[in-house]
Amino acid sequence: MLDTRRAIEVPEGVTLDVRIAGLVVRFFAWNIDFLIRGAIYMVLAMSLPNLMGRFGLGIFLIAIFMLEWFYPVLFEVFNRGATPGKRVMGIAVVQDNGVPVGWSASVTRNLLRFADFLPVFYGFGIASMLINRDFKRLGDLAAGTIVVYRSAPDKGSELHADLPLESPLPPLYPLTLEQQRAVIAFAERASMLTPERTLELANIAAPLTQATNDTAVKRLFAIANWLVGRR
Repeated sequence: MLDTRRAIEVPEGVTLDVRIAGLVVRFFAWNIDFLIRGAIYMVLAMSLPNLMGRFGLGIFLIAIFMLEWFYPVLFEVFNRGATPGKRVMGIAVVQDNGVPVGWSASVTRNLLRFADFLPVFYGFGIASMLINRDFKRLGDLAAGTIVVYRSAPDKGSELHADLPLESPLPPLYPLTLEQQRAVIAFAERASMLTPERTLELANIAAPLTQATNDTAVKRLFAIANWLVGRR
């Protein structure tokens, strides 16, 4: 029997059981995103050249380039690793260690789609997924990412019920694994620290929170909630 479950250790030291998304579900997700982009292209093609002539045609070509290469990147970074197609199919991109996908990884995996597409219609990408136990295409191998079913990673938030509840807030810039561990550990242990020590530690992270004292503490709590998957 094909086993698609994997145990991965997230930065805070907790092991999660995730289910890898295979070729078929990813194919359907790709088709949904393709249809969305196609609808946008159709609207732009019928409007820009007619309204703005050759200048509009130039804008249309630029829009095609931007959508093809940055449509998935923006959604993966700002939408918990899921384009609209992936969200419909219940899957998402994450790093190999289970943390949310960042800019460099998302850009790498999506720029390498041209290699996956070769020699025709994602031939190399499909071949790579079929021979790899984690169904990784070439872009995933280079970026260190996997595509998983969202339901499994979302359970991770249950493991952090002791975190102070704040509205999740993404960090201002990508954090290293050590920085992510430090933020989560601070939120988990804040109740055991004196108020003075809590403020002292929060003020050290002022470049991340862009705040000090009580505001910095609350923002660190909010970032910690975001890092463990609460949205």
